[in-house]
Amino acid sequence: MREKLNTLNTKTALIIGAGIGGLATSIRLAIKGYQVKVFEANSYAGGKLTAFEKKGYRFDAGPSLFTMPHYIDELFKLAGKNPKDHFNYQKMETACHYFWEDGTTFKAHAETEKFASEASKTFDVSKSVVLNKLKHAQFLYQKTGKIFMEKSLHKTSTWFSKEVADALLRLPKYDLYKTMHEANAMLKNPKLTQLFDRYATYNGSSPYLAPGILNVIPHLEHGIGTFLPHGGMHAITTSLVQLPKDLGVEFNFNSPVEKLETNNGKVTGAIINGEVKTADLYVTNMDVVPTYRKLIPQEKAPEKTLKQERSSSALIFYWGIKKDFPQLDLHNILFSENYKAEFDHLFQQKTLYHDPTVYINITSKYEVNDAPKGCENWFVMINSPANVGQDWDNMIPIAREHIIQKINKVLKTDITPLVEVEEILEPRTIESKSSSYQGALYGAASNNKFAAFLRHPNFNRKLKNLFHVGGSVHPGGGIPLCLLSAKIVDDLTPTA
Repeated sequence: MREKLNTLNTKTALIIGAGIGGLATSIRLAIKGYQVKVFEANSYAGGKLTAFEKKGYRFDAGPSLFTMPHYIDELFKLAGKNPKDHFNYQKMETACHYFWEDGTTFKAHAETEKFASEASKTFDVSKSVVLNKLKHAQFLYQKTGKIFMEKSLHKTSTWFSKEVADALLRLPKYDLYKTMHEANAMLKNPKLTQLFDRYATYNGSSPYLAPGILNVIPHLEHGIGTFLPHGGMHAITTSLVQLPKDLGVEFNFNSPVEKLETNNGKVTGAIINGEVKTADLYVTNMDVVPTYRKLIPQEKAPEKTLKQERSSSALIFYWGIKKDFPQLDLHNILFSENYKAEFDHLFQQKTLYHDPTVYINITSKYEVNDAPKGCENWFVMINSPANVGQDWDNMIPIAREHIIQKINKVLKTDITPLVEVEEILEPRTIESKSSSYQGALYGAASNNKFAAFLRHPNFNRKLKNLFHVGGSVHPGGGIPLCLLSAKIVDDLTPTA
């Protein structure tokens, strides 16, 4: 049975996947006049950005860092709504708490001057050196942000603009021929260098391989700020589901798209539950690898793009902790003693290091109902390699012990008897729940100075009515970039 989505003369759009990129695209296309239907394989929206509760503890299951909230506000404004009537958040005074095994701690203020002053005292470096580092991050953002994040790098028209000409004149200042670590070594203090190196993990890469231009990332935290949505990170998903519903978008859950039919350079239909549904344009929020391998295997795939090195994945323990730890905040990092060895294990050996850097996110510090009184909801994560068939059943319990050892040593505690709730998310389940190839969190890694140009474009070179959004395509992974992938698709598609 072939079902036409459109009624009367309204143009139609069929979106595959209700992740953040798919949700944002549904909003933008509905505003442009399309009749939009979203088909999601899972029983819920949000992709990786979900939540769950267990025994009085609420956990955000996916992304835990929220930056650049104006991209969400923009969606409500486009729809003629006041964002504050539908979605609210608070700006954090502290970006992150950092801990090292030798007892060094650093409370990283989000505000630039405070950050530089405290860093100068803690790491015995000149305040001006730290300020110059952050000013350089701001410079990178101002000169390259709109080009690399808000425009299609794969359209010739992007390169014929005053912004691009201005950016190209400053090419030597972008540290393209240095790694992030080499560019950060100018900070002189190994701990401060390590702190800035960690920003490579924001797109699942290694600071010892990724180009220095990615040192733009600290500006997002210290120039723009970090935020926490009221109701936790999952409030992003719930607000971005309600908005398209208000605009008339239809959601179909438990409805995996099995295949896309194609003919003469166009998608002609989507097979869903054995039926063929047609539309004027199609948008896939599915990872680009399974999009080609499963949805359009009949089309020639861009093999060089699909075979790029995957980004890191994650091993996450959700722990209900029956104690309050006042020395911890919303975001906390317990650093490895040998950062380079940790990344060598992740990307060269494709395994877990015995002394991992441990990230702990605790929303109950600010959302008091996220844990019982006197308790905390710990989202405990270490970076892991993508899933290439490792013996995870053996690796995970060993990693759990190493994580506990790190926490006990740094916080001078015994965490084991305090864990009264536990759930685990690991690369295999990330892959199975979200169709992220190999469980990679950000699609391809950025361990190459040409990585931004090698990502799949937001349009399809072979199929003129197929578009791509989400973390596996341009401009990359993470909530802000997924939202921007939808903005780029908006720019590429005609008004209905």
